[in-house]
Amino acid sequence: MSTDNRFFYEPSKGHGLPHNPLNAIIGPRPIGWISSRNRQGQRNLAPYSFFNCFNYDPPIIGFASTAWKDSVANIVETGEFVWNLTTRRLAEQMNLTSAPLPRGTDEFEFAGLTPVAGNIVAADRVAESPVNFECKLTQCIQLTDANGDKIDTWLVLGEVVVVHIEKHLLSAEGVYQTALAEPVLRAGGPSAYYGISDEQRFDLHRPTL
Repeated sequence: MSTDNRFFYEPSKGHGLPHNPLNAIIGPRPIGWISSRNRQGQRNLAPYSFFNCFNYDPPIIGFASTAWKDSVANIVETGEFVWNLTTRRLAEQMNLTSAPLPRGTDEFEFAGLTPVAGNIVAADRVAESPVNFECKLTQCIQLTDANGDKIDTWLVLGEVVVVHIEKHLLSAEGVYQTALAEPVLRAGGPSAYYGISDEQRFDLHRPTL
């Protein structure tokens, strides 16, 4: 619906557009490239576009999965997972790990990636990724709608217990260089991704009273 220069809609009644705009508005979004193992030791690696960091101390990150997928099942079983930074160089391989493969298939092998054992957790990290977070599960929450009815979406939160960073991404002063890593961010529609660059950087300092 439209009023003056504004389009509006109620999500429960549909948006009437070619693609749901929510993902494009809340974006670009970091990618939760999550590796895990089940109790039998089988590896899993999958990207989740609903991902972010939620706390500094202790550091807590999380991702949401629409439906009870292998990643969620593995993490609840073992209490562990790894987040791997998706870079432009790894974008195509990240995309391969989103394929609907049979349960138990090793996405590392399917995408030609190298698994490396974690320092603390049993889940493997992606060796080709320049940044990895080893995580311990803190909460797995089934989301509800405004009426309190449960929906088939699960929010997985984990405490970061080990951080791996390739040294070339740290400046001489030890400051992490975000753009240098060339992170890939998810946008709206079925295929849109974005990168970032130093040319797009601007700085703001918090106001003081």
